Amino acid sequence: MEQYPHLNELLKQSMTDNSERQALTDLDGVSFSYKDVSRKIEKLHILFKHSGVEPGDKVALCGRNSAQWAVAFFGILTYGAVAVPVLHEFKPDNVHHIINHSEAKLLFVETAVWENLDPDSMTGLSGALRMSDFSLLMSRSKALDEARLKLNEFFGCKFPERYVPSNLEIFVPGLDDLALINYTSGSTGLSKGVMLTYRNLCSNYIFCSEHINFLEAGDSIVSMLPMAHMYGLMVDVIFPFIRGCHINFLTRTPSPRVIKTAFEQVKPKMIVAVPLIIEKMIKGNVFPLLEKPLMKILLKVPFVDDRLLGKIKDKLYETFGGNLKELIIGGAALNKDVEAFLHRIDFPFTVGYGMTECAPLISYASASEYKPGSCGRIVDRMEVKVASPEASRVAGVIYVRGQNVMKGYYRNAGATEEVLDIDGWLNTGDIGTVDDDGFIFLRGRNKNMILGPSGQNIYPEEIEEILNNLPYVGESIVISDGGKLVALVYPDYDNAARENLDEMALAQKMDENLEALNQAVPAYSKVSRIKMMNEEFEKTPKRSIKRYLYQHAD
Repeated sequence: MEQYPHLNELLKQSMTDNSERQALTDLDGVSFSYKDVSRKIEKLHILFKHSGVEPGDKVALCGRNSAQWAVAFFGILTYGAVAVPVLHEFKPDNVHHIINHSEAKLLFVETAVWENLDPDSMTGLSGALRMSDFSLLMSRSKALDEARLKLNEFFGCKFPERYVPSNLEIFVPGLDDLALINYTSGSTGLSKGVMLTYRNLCSNYIFCSEHINFLEAGDSIVSMLPMAHMYGLMVDVIFPFIRGCHINFLTRTPSPRVIKTAFEQVKPKMIVAVPLIIEKMIKGNVFPLLEKPLMKILLKVPFVDDRLLGKIKDKLYETFGGNLKELIIGGAALNKDVEAFLHRIDFPFTVGYGMTECAPLISYASASEYKPGSCGRIVDRMEVKVASPEASRVAGVIYVRGQNVMKGYYRNAGATEEVLDIDGWLNTGDIGTVDDDGFIFLRGRNKNMILGPSGQNIYPEEIEEILNNLPYVGESIVISDGGKLVALVYPDYDNAARENLDEMALAQKMDENLEALNQAVPAYSKVSRIKMMNEEFEKTPKRSIKRYLYQHAD
C-alpha cells in the first residue's frame, strides 16, 4: 500500500512554515494567524488530555462555518481523536441521533444550535463547549471542569518560555486509522456515518496539491460550502490550510449579494461553489443584459461580438474579485445555458464530481483540460468502471475503487455491504458513461430512475436539464404521480417580476414551456403537467433537492 506524508504532520508543518501569515478569518469578525491557530490547538490538546479524552475518542462539531470551527477540527485531528462534523441545519432530533450513534464524548457547538438541543437526549456526552470561545456550556465531568478552569495555568506550566508552532505536540495515527465520521444528508433522507481514514484524506490532499497547484502560500480564498460536508471541508479548508493560504469564512447566509461583496473584499484566487450559486449570479446579472435587443444584434456582428464578449468576461471576472485563477463547480450538474455561456467567453471554470464516501473526490480536470458536459477525469489513485456493455456509449451504474474510498458506514454493516463489495468497488448510485480518456459524464441517480409504461428507463434529471433552460424556470424536479410524469417547478420569480408578469401570465409561460419540453423529449418521457411551487425546494448541503420530500404533486 502506498505511503503518504501524514496529514497531521502536514498540518503542523504548515503552521510552522507560515507562522506569521493570516490563516483563518471570519469576514466582519475574528482573524487568526497560523501561529495563533497552533497556540489554540495546543491548548485544546491540553484540555482533551486533562479531561480524559483519548486518541480514538469521538468529538463532534456543530455550527456555522467559522475560524473557531476550523481550529476545533484541526485540534481534534492532531490530537488523534475522531472528528464528527454535524451540519448545523440538521433538526435537533437528527443531531441527537448523530451524537449518540457516533458515541461522541465531547461536542463543540454554536450557541444558537445548543439552545434547541436537549442534553438529556445525549447521555454519552461528557460535556459541550461553546464554539465561539471554547467555554463550557455543559459538563458531566469534574475533570473537564478543572481542565477548562485551569487551562491557561496548565499551558503556562507546559511552556514556561515563549510558545512557537514547532512546539505543538501532535499524535500520528496509522494511515488506515479513522480520522472522521461524516454523516451524510442526502436527497433520500437517510443519514449514515461515513468512516474516513487518514489515507482517504491524504490521498485527496495529494491530488489537490498536485493538480490545483496554482494555489500558493499567502493566497486568499472564500469558504462558502459547509465544513460539515466533505467537499467544503477538503477543498475549501484542509487543502488550502496545508498550502498556507488565508481562508475567509462567510458570516452570513451566502446570498449572491453577500458572496459578491466577499469576493470584492477577499479577491480569491480559487472559488469552490455549487452550481446554484453560480447560476443565480450569472442568470441574475449577465443573462438579462444579453437579452436586450441591441445586445442581441451586436453579438451577431463579426469582430464586435468578440469585443463585447471580452468586456462581459472582464466584468464577470471582476464580479469574482478580479484575481480568480479557477472556478471549481461541483455537487450537482451545471445548467447547460450557463455552461455554454462560460465556454463562449472562455472563462476559467471546471466541473468536478465526488461524494462523501470518497472524501470526496472522484473526478476532476483543470479548466484547460475540461470537456464540456463532463465532470472531469477519474482522479489519481482511483479507478472507475460502468455496469454497461459499452461504457463510453451506454449509460450504466458507476463504480469506483481506490485510495479515496471509505472504510464503511459506522455501526452499519448492512448499509456498507449494499454499496461496497468484497473487491473494494463502491456503488456510487449514479448513472453515466466514461469515455476513453477517463472523463465521466453523468446521466442521473439510479435511485431516481422512473420505469416508463413500456419498461423504459426514464432519468428525471435529463428532463429537468431541458426544463431548467426554459424561460422563467428557476429549478425543477420531475416525479411519477399516478403513473404520469409531473414537473414541479419553482419559477424564477425575480425575472418574472422584472418582466411584470403576474401569476396568470406566469402560468401561461409554463404552459408554453410544457409544450416546448414535450417536443424535446422522447414520447415515453413526456410530462403531463407543470405544477408551480410557491417556495424553493428544500436542499442538502450540496444544494441538491431533497427529492424524498416531493413524491406527490398534490
